Amino acid sequence: MLKFFYIFFISLIFFNSAFAEKVNIFKFTQQELSKLDVRKVRGADNKTVYSVGSNENGNFLKAVADNAASGLGKEVKIDLNKTPFINITWKIEKDLQGINENSKKGHDFAARVFAVKKTGATPLSNRAINYVFSSNSSVGQSWPSPYTKKSIDNVLATTKDNLNEWVTVKANVKEDFKKFHNLDVNELDGLAIMADTDNSKMKSISYFQNIYFSAD
Repeated sequence: MLKFFYIFFISLIFFNSAFAEKVNIFKFTQQELSKLDVRKVRGADNKTVYSVGSNENGNFLKAVADNAASGLGKEVKIDLNKTPFINITWKIEKDLQGINENSKKGHDFAARVFAVKKTGATPLSNRAINYVFSSNSSVGQSWPSPYTKKSIDNVLATTKDNLNEWVTVKANVKEDFKKFHNLDVNELDGLAIMADTDNSKMKSISYFQNIYFSAD
């Protein structure tokens, strides 16, 4: 009996440790969608239309941006010392070909996920890594946002390789904040999802699924 409880105890520790090394961010349910912070981009004519659905791999979020721009934000504390890697599964059904994404007139993405760190008293002082599914650039490219140097666009996927296909990507957020902002960030303060076409006046359709942080 003692041996049984010892094995059970060790298994429980292992299970809790493994569980702690994966932090899910979104459930993509209708209830959650109604509670997320919706932010329309200043000057945009319309809001991006978000809806939830499901497939064989679970729930997903669909984003339709037709000359529109708004994001869904969630304040969440992520220990980047324990779980520094962001994992994103996403798909773009209709992309934004032909725009210059690192210019103000073309700074639109059919799918993007912001990792946000509060560095001051106001939102304008925050620093962000903007992980994007690009329609025109190549994986590995990065540049400061043409609107603010406090946000860096970092291409993790591109429709040049994967159009209308589910893609899973991963990035070390802790290392990226050091690389792009020269900040040693131990804790992330929030995450936001956005699809925007307000600059190009085009239409995009994209999907997000299974966004989480992991130890490796």
